[in-house]
Amino acid sequence: MTIKIGLAVILLLMMGCGSDDSQSLEAYIEQVKARPKATLEPLPGLDATDNFVFKADGLRDPFQLPENRNQSKQLDTPIANGIKPDLRRKKEALEAYALDGLKMVGTLSNQTGLWALVRAQDASVHRVKAGNHMGQHDGHVVRISKDKIEVMEIVPDKPGAWREQLAVLILAK
Repeated sequence: MTIKIGLAVILLLMMGCGSDDSQSLEAYIEQVKARPKATLEPLPGLDATDNFVFKADGLRDPFQLPENRNQSKQLDTPIANGIKPDLRRKKEALEAYALDGLKMVGTLSNQTGLWALVRAQDASVHRVKAGNHMGQHDGHVVRISKDKIEVMEIVPDKPGAWREQLAVLILAK
C-alpha cells in the first residue's frame, strides 16, 4: 500500500512540473532569430613578398668538414707560429666540459704509468693519462704528478692566430 501511495505522489509531482511555461523561452528565441544579421569585416590583405630560391648546387655540405682547406677561412689563414687546433681529430669525453668545471680527485699507478682521476660536472669520474685531451680549448695533458695535472690548451690569440696556454688542475682536497 505504501508503494502505491509513493507512486501516486511521484506522479502528481511530475504532472506539476509539466506546466506549459516554455512560451517565454520560445518568444525569446524568435526575437533573437529576427535580429538583423551582422556582417563580418573582410580579412586584411597580405603584403606581397619577393620569393627567395635557395640553390645549394656547388656548395659544400654544412655537416661535413671541408675537404679543401681553401674553403674554410679559419684553416687557410696564414699562421705565423704554426699552432692551430686539429679539427679532424675525434673529440674525447672530457672535451665536452670546460676546464674550470673539472676537478682532479686522485691518481692511480700501474706498469703503464701514472693516471689521474678527474671528476666532471655531472659527477662522473674519468681516468686520464698523459696525451689525453680535456677541456673545451683543445687541451692535451702534458704531465701528471701526484698532486696536479698540467694541460696545454690552444686558445685563440687574434683572428686566425692561436697560442698555447698552460693550465693546471690541482688535486682537490
